[in-house]
Amino acid sequence: MEPRLITDPKLQPILDALTSREPIFHRPEFGSTRQDFDAMCDPDFWEVGASGRRYSRQYVLDTLEERHKHPHDDHWETSEFHVSEIAADLYLLTYTLKQDERITRRCTLWRHTSNGWKIVYHQGTVVSD
Repeated sequence: MEPRLITDPKLQPILDALTSREPIFHRPEFGSTRQDFDAMCDPDFWEVGASGRRYSRQYVLDTLEERHKHPHDDHWETSEFHVSEIAADLYLLTYTLKQDERITRRCTLWRHTSNGWKIVYHQGTVVSD
């Protein structure tokens, strides 16, 4: 039933670069301020949360700004990374995220620009039994 996800070896440097950035907005080495998060996001960025709700770029940035006013420990594990080239300089990264007992499948659409990597779209889907 599960797809066989194998990243093309020529995409390994892309996979490595993007894996180091996930889960998005949880990597302090890439920034923790609204300005940092704004710089990470493509102007057209939006998200579908694990709840199924759609979130605008503005809403996500507002939420991240508020969340980072009160830092807390966030325990998570990532696994099963895979990347596909969708178009020139546009890549789909998929992976599994475990946060405490909750498991979600994640996908992030990344654009490589002259200013670095930009998040175009992100989605999380809860894995149910």
